Order: sequence, then C-alpha cells, then structure tokens
Amino acid sequence: MTMDKFISHEKLTALIVVLQQTGYRCIGPRIRDGAIVYDTVTALEQFPRGYRDRQAPGQYRLEHDDSARLFGWANGPQALKPLLFTPREPLWHSERQTNDSLVFNAADTTDEAIAVIGVRACDLAALALQDAHFLRPDCQDPYYAARRERLFLVAVNCTHPADTCFCASTGDGPAVNDGCELILSELEDGFLIAAANQRGRKILAQLETVSATASQVATAEAAVSAGIEAQHRRLPAGNLQERLFANLDHSHWHDVAARCLSCGNCTAVCPTCFCYSEHDEAALKGELSSHYREWDSCFSQGHSAIHGIVIRADTRSRYRQWLTHKLGGWQQQYGRSGCVGCGRCISWCPVGIDITEEATAVCTGEDS
Repeated sequence: MTMDKFISHEKLTALIVVLQQTGYRCIGPRIRDGAIVYDTVTALEQFPRGYRDRQAPGQYRLEHDDSARLFGWANGPQALKPLLFTPREPLWHSERQTNDSLVFNAADTTDEAIAVIGVRACDLAALALQDAHFLRPDCQDPYYAARRERLFLVAVNCTHPADTCFCASTGDGPAVNDGCELILSELEDGFLIAAANQRGRKILAQLETVSATASQVATAEAAVSAGIEAQHRRLPAGNLQERLFANLDHSHWHDVAARCLSCGNCTAVCPTCFCYSEHDEAALKGELSSHYREWDSCFSQGHSAIHGIVIRADTRSRYRQWLTHKLGGWQQQYGRSGCVGCGRCISWCPVGIDITEEATAVCTGEDS
C-alpha cells in the first residue's frame, strides 16, 4: 500500500466530520476506568493523546508524557468483536396470543453505521476470522452480517507494541495490509494516509492532504520495523495442530491448571473467540418470552454440559480445549491458527499465564 499522502493532526479532525456527514457514528479510543477502550468520539481531543500503555503478564496500566501522538499505545481490552458479535442480544421473541397459541418474531437486525478509528493489524486479522465463522455461505449469521455491512474501518500501523504483543510471529502485524477502508501511519506531527478500497477513496478525497515527503515515508517505515524488533514473545513456528494433539496427555496441562482460575478472562478479551450460550427469558406475566444469546467460554462449567454430564469438569481439560482448539483445531476449520498475537490474554489474565510459554512447553513433547 503506497502511503504517499500526509495529513496533520489538526486536519485529521475533518475525518470525523466527514464520516459523520456520511452517516457514520464514529468510534475511537478513549480512556475509561484506567484503560483505553472503544467509545463514541466526536473530536480528536477525546483521543488518548500522549498516553502509552505498559503491559506485562497480568498487568496493564497507562502512562502519560508530552508526546503529541494519538496512537502511541498497543491495544486495550477491547477489539472489534463486541461491535459485531455483541456480548448479549435477543435472537427472537415469542408472544402468547388470546387463543394460547404462540407467535414467533425475529429480533430486529437493523443497526446504525459505525466507523471505527484506530484499528490495529492484529484486530483486522481477527475480524477476518470472525467473518469466516459468522458469514459462512451455508449458514450466515444475519445479526453479525447486518453490522458488518455497515462497518467502516480506519486502521493504524502499530509502532508501539506492548511487552505482551507477538503479532509479528503470527504474521498478523504490526503493519496493516488490507481489510479496512483507510490506513494511517502516525508521525510526531501527523499521519501518512492511504485508501485501501473505493469506500476509503471517497472519504480520502474530502480530506485536506499534501504529498508525503520521502523522509516522512522512511520514518514511518522505520517505526513499523522497530515495532517488529521490539517483540520478543513468539509462538512455536509452523502448524501446531499435530504437535498439540500428540501431547494431549502432557504433564504440563496439570501445571497450567494449577495456576489457571477458569475465570474466562482470556476468552472475553480474545478478538477471535466466538463461543456463546442461548437461553430464554420470560416476562413476569408469562405472555412474552425472549430468546437471548450471550458470550460463553470454554472455561465455564456449562459450556461442555450435555444431558446433565459436564464433559470437561476440571480446569486442566478446559485449558487444554481452549489452547488446542485455538492453535490447532482452527487449522482444520479456517486454514490458520485462531491466534493473531494481540497478547490480550496475557495482559488480562489475573495470574499472568502466557499462551506463548504454555504452547511452547506442550509442543516440545518433553514430559516433565
């Protein structure tokens, strides 16, 4: 992608204005409860200018300096997943008629158009996996599809990876290649900007840009390269499916189970996990009932409950299911690993379990 246009920080405000005039509600990074999260934005002043995240296993905190950068941080606990595969939503409603018959109506799938500013390469890779799951031609999810159709993505090349990031080892970052409408690469005084498709070109044509200098392009490219070099965590190379499935009885599963709380934090922050449960909620008068789906986790007891039997009753089997499916089983389903190297599961694990360390320990095949 040729990044040959430059726009200053001040003039980037016009991007929000143009997107709003086009009919999008703009969502971008904002600070809430000590973390950078996606929320509605109407001005650049709401962005986390000068903030940097410090992440480590089981740790996340924000620091502030005098930098003018809006995206000098890696990621927060959210990805794009909550905007498309919502944590809790109704699928249909049933209503009792006067003759005691039931009428079923699908829940409304109409959603507003949303433009997300600040998407990282790892989350675009995760979105492609979510698309592969929810937009299957033979079984398309209408709720996800309706939101996906109305989504406009402004991506940013990542130049400040966290200590927990390892997208370079999975091939999913830090540079953005496709899967979005506009691409930004931040410099100290503004951004290189490029359109990735026709929708992006229409928006870019309405912004006040100038030609980027060779020095600016070189600086931006060097920053991305430095982001790659800064990552020291990595998954074992190659397709891990055979190695993981060959070590289902490895003693290390007991070791990680002794530390894991089965809290499900890793699956909640993971941008690719898609497990959910369904249940009905009846109104107090018993005349109306709604059928909901909400996020579930393979770490919950109910996830593997079948006819009163819990198939995976202990933490060892639950963690093994999560890791072997994420890094192995997805190869069969989607042709690649389900991990995009965002590192969220490491930072937001209360006890600091590191997926790269656990996968490496199991894949060695050396039983302790």
